[in-house]
Amino acid sequence: MADTKDDCADNVQFFEGVEKLLELWFISSKGLKQHQGDLRQIPRQKWESLLKIVRCEIISFCRNDQVDAYVLSESSMFVSKRRLILKTCGTTTPLQCLEPLLELVEEYTGFDDVENVFYSRKNYKKPEIQISPHQTFEEEVALLDSLFSDGEAYCMGSPETDCWYLYTLIRDKSLQDPPEPDQTLEILMTHLDPDVMSIFTRDVCSSADEATVKSGIDKLIPTMIIDDFLFEPCGYSMNGISKNGSYMTIHITPEPEFSYVSFECNVSETSYDEIIRRVLNTFKPGKFVVTIFANKQSAAANCPRELEKRSDYLNRSGDWLRTDVQYCRFPNYDLTCAFFSRFPS
Repeated sequence: MADTKDDCADNVQFFEGVEKLLELWFISSKGLKQHQGDLRQIPRQKWESLLKIVRCEIISFCRNDQVDAYVLSESSMFVSKRRLILKTCGTTTPLQCLEPLLELVEEYTGFDDVENVFYSRKNYKKPEIQISPHQTFEEEVALLDSLFSDGEAYCMGSPETDCWYLYTLIRDKSLQDPPEPDQTLEILMTHLDPDVMSIFTRDVCSSADEATVKSGIDKLIPTMIIDDFLFEPCGYSMNGISKNGSYMTIHITPEPEFSYVSFECNVSETSYDEIIRRVLNTFKPGKFVVTIFANKQSAAANCPRELEKRSDYLNRSGDWLRTDVQYCRFPNYDLTCAFFSRFPS
C-alpha cells in the first residue's frame, strides 16, 4: 500500500489488496503457569528488522495493557503476550520471516514451541506478481509443512472463481488447561461502491480521521480506540484496540478497477449478525466472504454454526445471497466460510 500505488484516477497501477494472514500462538514446553515470557518484550528494532524480510515497515503504533498494535505500510501487526498476528497485502512475503521469527521469539521470551498456527488468504487477483513462496498455495503449504509437519491445508470455495485458503495447526491438547477463549470474524469484500471508496482518497478527505468519521468506520465497534492512516494518493488502514485486549483492523484498496476491503476483529459476541450488517452497510460490497473461527471456550462458540445456516443478508438496496458455504470442525475450534453476492447485481 505504501509504494505500489500510482495516481488513483489516471495511469492506475495495480495493487493486490488481498492480504496474507498469519497468526501464531506460542507456548513453552515447560508449561505456561510458571512461564513469564511475553512477545511484547521483543524490542521494536527487532520487529523492524523482521518486517524488512516481509517487505513492509511500521508507520504507526498504539498499545494498551493487553496488546501492541502496529499499522504497517502494507496492513497490520498485533502482538500480545503469546499471540502474534501479521496481516500483509501487496507483494509482501510474511512466510519468509517464519524461521527468524521462531528464533527471535525463543531468544527474547523463552517460548520454544507453537500451540496453534493459522495461515489464510483469499485467492489473488494477479498471483503472477507475487514473490516466492506466495505465488501458489501449494508452495506456501510446502514451506509451512517444512516447519510444522503436522499442519493441514484446505481450500474453501472454487479456485476458478472465489476461494479462501487455510493452513492450520491446532494441537489436540493445549498446554494451557483450560484453553483461553478465542474467536475471529473476517469479512473480505470486493466490487465495492465507488462513492464509498472515493472517501479513501486524498481528493475527498485530507486526513485519516476525516475518512474514518465520514465513512462511519468509527461507529462499527464504538468501544475501539482507533489508530488510522490515509495513504497518498489513496488507500486506508486502521487498527482498533479495546481495554480487554480485543482488536479490529480494516484495510482499503479503493481503486474501482480492483477495489478491495478487509475487516477483521476478535471481539467476543454470542452473535456477529449486527457487526456484519454494519460492515456491509458501510462499504456496500458486490461480493464478500465471511469467515468465523471460534473455540469451545468462546462466547462465540455457536457462531460458526449460525453462519452456516444463513442464506442471505437483507439490505434496502438489495440482497446479498449466499453462493457457497463450508463448515469445518477442528480440535477445539469450529470454522465456517461463506460466500455472498449482491442480488440484483
